[in-house]
Amino acid sequence: MDNVSSMFFLSGFSETRNYRFIIFFLTLLCYCTILVFNSILIDKTLHEPMYILLCTFCMNGLYGSSGFYPKFLWDLLSPVHVISYSGCLIQALVMYSFVCSDLSILAVMAYDRYLAICRPLEYHSLMSKQRLVKLVCFSVITPFCIMSTNIFLTSRLKLCSCHIARLFCVNWIIVSLACYPADTTLNNIVAYITIIFYLLHGAFIVWSYMYLIKTCVNSAENRAKFMQTCVPHLASLLTFLVTGLLDIMYIRYGSRDLPQTVQNFIAIEFLIIPQIMNPLIYGLKLKKIQHRILRFLNIKIS
Repeated sequence: MDNVSSMFFLSGFSETRNYRFIIFFLTLLCYCTILVFNSILIDKTLHEPMYILLCTFCMNGLYGSSGFYPKFLWDLLSPVHVISYSGCLIQALVMYSFVCSDLSILAVMAYDRYLAICRPLEYHSLMSKQRLVKLVCFSVITPFCIMSTNIFLTSRLKLCSCHIARLFCVNWIIVSLACYPADTTLNNIVAYITIIFYLLHGAFIVWSYMYLIKTCVNSAENRAKFMQTCVPHLASLLTFLVTGLLDIMYIRYGSRDLPQTVQNFIAIEFLIIPQIMNPLIYGLKLKKIQHRILRFLNIKIS
């Protein structure tokens, strides 16, 4: 199969034909909601590290959504569901660099809350503007570089099929289309290194919040800080882990005997649920974000 000139067929759309206009309307509504919610939370006037990280979190959500929704909306109304080889690799890069960046940002948020509650006297020196910039760059650039390496290794494979049983391109599924499984050894090694690297992010987050909970138990003031600023992070983390792990486990080990509709839901829930829930969670819990939303609504109403 000539990778340069090939087209992939996205067979996951086979079950959407009878309901495509309803799905299109709901998807468009969902996409507009994500754009509006995340855009509201991007506030350049808030300069505290926590809000800068939240701004980065929302911008990353917009980046990830752009890799899925426009193409998905187009495919819903198109009679042929295809994507070019290069377009498929780019989509896979965007989608999974977005997911990895989300986890990195959540890890930095956990570190920020650990410093703010457990080491308040050192907070401003340890979370300086220069360090914050470095952490934000790490959260955005590192996932992109890691996933670029994975995608580059995929691009060298000779493929023997052009059918992807999904609604969008996934790197591991492209790798599974390789003509010679022996050629994918390096892909597997790098993929598992990537998984371990981000599992360490998760372990760091768990350690941070265990230490935070231990510190806050005996202090009413710290408990109030925890409830106000840490609960949204924990809720975002839980949403991310449940939706992300479900998709990863299904890609690697799931049964293809499930109805296509169920497979489609598992495939896209990590792109829908967190992107809508996160702005709602932060908007309801953080006072400055509440004021930002109220100002936005007042401007719209007036």
